[in-house]
Order: sequence, then structure tokens, then C-alpha cells
Amino acid sequence: MIKEKKQIIKLIDGREISISTGKLAKQAHGSVEVRMGNTHLLATVVSSFEAREGVDFLPLTVDYREKFSADGRFPGGFLKREARPTDQEILIMRLVDRILRPMFPSDYHAEVQIMISLNSHDPEVKPDALAALAASSALAVSDIPFNGPISECRVARIDGKYKINPSSTELENADMDLMIGASADSVAMVEGEMNEVSESEMIEAIKIGHEAIKEQCAAQLELAAKAEITSNKREYCHEIHDEDLKTRIKKDTYNDVYAVASEGLEKTERSEKFKAVKENWISKLNEEEVEKYDSKLIGVYYHDVEKEAVRNLVLSEGIRLDGRETSEIRPIWCEIDYLHSPHGSAVFTRGETQSLTTVTLGSATDVNRLDGVTHQGHESFYLHYNFPPFSTGEARMKFSVSRREIGHGNLAQRALKKMIPTDNPYTVRIVSDILESNGSSSMATVCAGTLALMDAGVKIQKPVSGIAMGLISDEENPNNYAVLSDILGDEDHLGDMDFKICGTADGITACQMDIKVQGLSYEILEKALMQAKDGRLHILDKLIETISEPRVQLKPQTPKIIVLKVPKSTIGGIIGPGGKIIQELQASTETNISIQEVDDIGVVEILGTDQQKIDLAVEKIRSIAFIPEVGEIYKGKVKSIMPYGAFVGISSNTDGLVHISELAWEKVEKVEDVLKEGETIEVKLIAIDERSGKLKLSRKVLLPKPEKSK
Repeated sequence: MIKEKKQIIKLIDGREISISTGKLAKQAHGSVEVRMGNTHLLATVVSSFEAREGVDFLPLTVDYREKFSADGRFPGGFLKREARPTDQEILIMRLVDRILRPMFPSDYHAEVQIMISLNSHDPEVKPDALAALAASSALAVSDIPFNGPISECRVARIDGKYKINPSSTELENADMDLMIGASADSVAMVEGEMNEVSESEMIEAIKIGHEAIKEQCAAQLELAAKAEITSNKREYCHEIHDEDLKTRIKKDTYNDVYAVASEGLEKTERSEKFKAVKENWISKLNEEEVEKYDSKLIGVYYHDVEKEAVRNLVLSEGIRLDGRETSEIRPIWCEIDYLHSPHGSAVFTRGETQSLTTVTLGSATDVNRLDGVTHQGHESFYLHYNFPPFSTGEARMKFSVSRREIGHGNLAQRALKKMIPTDNPYTVRIVSDILESNGSSSMATVCAGTLALMDAGVKIQKPVSGIAMGLISDEENPNNYAVLSDILGDEDHLGDMDFKICGTADGITACQMDIKVQGLSYEILEKALMQAKDGRLHILDKLIETISEPRVQLKPQTPKIIVLKVPKSTIGGIIGPGGKIIQELQASTETNISIQEVDDIGVVEILGTDQQKIDLAVEKIRSIAFIPEVGEIYKGKVKSIMPYGAFVGISSNTDGLVHISELAWEKVEKVEDVLKEGETIEVKLIAIDERSGKLKLSRKVLLPKPEKSK
């Protein structure tokens, strides 16, 4: 029998979210349906009962997929089935993964697979704000060890008021769009974009989101109770420890590790010296000890010593691995116009992190077309982030774009896009290639992107910079902590927080925060934001020293763009049968021409580098799209002469008749006495026949009228 259990979450404005279990996917270890409006999500979770041999981490997989049937649509392509995930689906996977992963026990290493599917889509309900709630609820009704529940919600500010999980229509008018992830006790994840908001406004939004999440967490516990899920999670033993070995390694190596950490070395030298301490300790073991001790445990315990030494160095002496103070930014050097052929280019280097970024300007045909379930349309501004293995000195195969690359690129794109003016005529593509990486490569992308945009002559409203903040905290003493500006890769790995903040001198435009510990106070959050502001302004000064404002003159290789508006009825004439006319025009003028219909008007974009050829394309399109207006004066060529008048071409496809009576004020006996074929004259359009559409032209009205004789 079906025994469905349901819990209702009521939002402050009366809307409801339902979470239920017991009807679908009952062989999964946990399954939950989430409904809001007509949106339906199904989340399932399954975990292996044993960890694979040699696995000392949590092999968590979060998979989120949107079914095209959810929107009553067919998938594109030949196979007509859902294929690889879209960027939007991958970004939602990352949202869920980042909030869930820190909540599993640190010693739980069995494989966990969470699958979330969008099965019904309501255009006014954003599914990304419900995905983490669905995943956590599935875990809540399972026996899988989990230190939850958690949830996520969207907080938007619309007309000065905050709203939880607004509709898609409402979100279009929001000046702040934040995704908050938290447990009932503390915030663990923040991501979003804003219109240059202040630090205090952002904290206010986070607090509002956290209050809503507390109610969602309580509802999950109530659902688990209704489903009669035992509070005793499954027993497991995925780690075997040797406390004597752990104690010995710390005793023998801690001081040496602490000394290396105190030297303020660069990444490679520091890594070699840390490795030498470990190898030196192993070399002193006798044969019996070599056989007795597990080499993997030696690596685990030595890593723990490194982590403790580095953290204690920061907390006790305020010294970081590279010798900086906690709020100090690494040395920065920048250079623009680094490459000749791209329309804009820049190198941004901060410490041992470096981005080479290019900007390409194009027409409407170059937009990034989006055809997902929940979003269709296009982007005229987009950014791609590449993280090759050599940037960290590694040699490994790279088959496709990673989830991390998509996530970092999306963050940088959101940080910069608010500064692209609405009247920018170009499609803009930014590509950031990370050439060196030791932390904060996504923030280097933001900085390099700003420089490359200005180098390309894009009239950005204000320069944007980005900085990554870290945290070292004392578990036993919550008041003992250090907020770190511009973190290294090791500080990200060994620390408790990775908080990326982007913005202009006037406010925050995008952020992404991940917390690795439970219990981040708003005091620490506020300190991190204010310290980040100081760092952001410092970096902005470095950018402005390199280039203070966008180029006035575009580079010679940069295409110029002309936008023409033509009557909708003339679009077919410009394109021609099978595209023949527009293709010939592009070939003859060496331009790229695109046409789209906007509000019953044809918008023609002409892109080219040779101004004379662009002008020729403009002239030809204007002649094809010619619409004569009564009262206008035109230059025309006499095409043929008849006894009753002359036909004059006022455009390539438009002729009109100058009647013999309209040639001159005096009486004309023969047309040939006044005009010759091929002659260019000025005429005025005096009428258009309503029935035939024929044009009536006059030459005489443009001539001085003779005075009457007395």
C-alpha cells in the first residue's frame, strides 16, 4: 500500500512548498517529491554500505537534470533525448554539492549518489531554489549519516523589499539576487549577483534567507518523524587509525613543519621543504617500523600536522605561508594590449596566479544561444574560463570543460555583466586562460576581464575587481580567528572559508561563499566583507593605474558596427531568395550582416573593419529597404523618356514619373528639350497613387518660379 507522508512549508506571502515521501522511488535509500506551484522535483539518494578500498574521501555525486517533457517540449538534436547536462544544470549541481558536502561526517567514505530531476516546470517557480531542499529532505528520510538537515533559498530585493523565492517575472526587476545555503544553526553557502549593493545590505539579505531556511529545516525533521525514520543512522567504519603513530609523527615533525611554514616561501619551494620533512622522518624508520606502519596513514597524519602548524602560525603570530599579514594583498602586475590580433587583451598577475584574457566583439549572429528547459534565449555578453593542467604544474588528460570551470566562469560573468551598458551594440565574448594558479584564479579572471574590456574599447560603466577571502578559526575558542585577504591555494585547502567577492568602488556586483566548518557568526561575516572591501579597492587602484578608462578609438582590427532600422516588409528583399542577396552583399563588401525582427521593425547589423566597404553595404541596404515619402527631395537618374514625361529612378528598385507638365514652369513641347537619358536630376515626390502605388515626381517645384509679367 502507498503510505505517503507530506509536510507543508508556508512562505510569508502565503505561497506553499510541499515535501512528501512514500509514493515514488521507494527502492532508493531516500526519496522525496518537492512541489511549488506547478513545479515538481524528485530527489533520490543512495549510498553504498561499504567504502571502496583505498578511498579516504567522500565520493559524493550530485546529478540534477531537467526533463524537456517538464515544459512540454522536445529535445533538440537528431537523437531527440536528453544528453549531456547544460551549463545551467551543472551550476545547480554545484549549488547543491557545495552546501551538502561539508555536512557529511568527515570519516564517511562510502559512495553517495544524489539524483534530482525536474519533472514539471512552472515558468514562475525557479527550480534552483528548491533543489537543495529536495536533496536534503531525501537524506533526512534515509538512514545515511548526515549532519543536516540543510536547505537553500533565493532572496531577492525588489523595489526595496526582500522576497523569498520570487517568481521569474519578479526577479527581472530585482537589484539583488542571492542564493543562501544554511543549516538551522549557521550559513554555509552564499552565491549571487547584485547592482553594486553595500556590505550591510548583503548581510541583511543573508539573515532574511537564513530565517526562511530554519523553517525548511524544521519541516524536514517533521517529515522524517512522520515517515517513522529512525534517528539512528547506519553504522559504519571507514577509517582505521593508529593513535600511537599519529602522536609520534606530530611529536617528531611539528616543529620542523612550523619552521618551514614560517619562512614565507613561494609555492614550489615550500612544497619541496614540507615533502623533505616527511621523507626525512620516514628515512629514520627501521625495517620493523617500515613494515609495521601503514604508509597511507603516515600521509594522513603528516598532512594533519601541516594543517595544524599552518593554522597555529596564523592564529598565534598573524603570519601566513608566504609571509604576508592577514589583510595584505599579493604583488600585482598588469599589462593591456598584450596580443595583437584580439580586439582586447590583458594579463593580470597576482602573486603566483595569472590570467591571460581576451575580448572578442561580434554581431547578433555571435550571441550565445540558450535552449534549456527552464530558459530559452540568448546572451550577448558571456565569459569562458579555462583551467589547463600546466597552470598548477600537472600533466593530466583534459577531455572536456569541468564543472569547476563552468562555475568559475559563471561567477566572473555575473560580476562583470552589470557594467556592460545596455546600448552596447556588440556581442562580447571574454575568454580567460589561467596560466598560473595559486588561489583566486576566478578573481584574477574578473580583474583581467575588466582590463581587456577597456582595452577593447567597450564602454563599461565602472571597473570591477575581485578578491577571495579565507578564514582560520579555533574550534575551542570561537573568538580566536583570522580573516585572510587574497588567499593562496593552500590557505583555501587548509582553511575554513572561501569567500569570493567582486565589485566596483561603489558596491558588490557578485559573490560566492563556501564554509567548511559549522557555525559562522555574522560578526566574522561582517569582518570578512569589510576587509574584502579594502582589498577590492586596493586592486581597483592597480587596474586604473594600467588603464584608467576604455579606449576611445577602437583598434584597427576591431570590427566597426552599424545598426540600421528598416521596415519589416523590406527584410525579405534584403535577404533575397535563399539568402542570395545578403550573401552576395557580404561577399562583395567583406562585411558580416545580420537581420532580426524587433517590435515589428527590422534591425540590421553591419560588421566590418573597412569603413568604405561598410558605407557601401549601408548604401545598398538603404536602397533595397527604400520607402519613399511624399514631400521628400531625391536625386535620381533619368531611366527612360516618353512623349508624356520621363521615368526617374530615385533608388535601385524604385522609379517615378515626372510628367511633362512637371518638368518646368514654362510649357515644354518635347521632353528631350529638357532631359536626356542617364542624366541625374533632383526631384520631389508630390504624390503616391493610392490604387497603383505609382510615384508622381516633380522637377519644376524645385526651380525658381518665374514672376508674372505686368
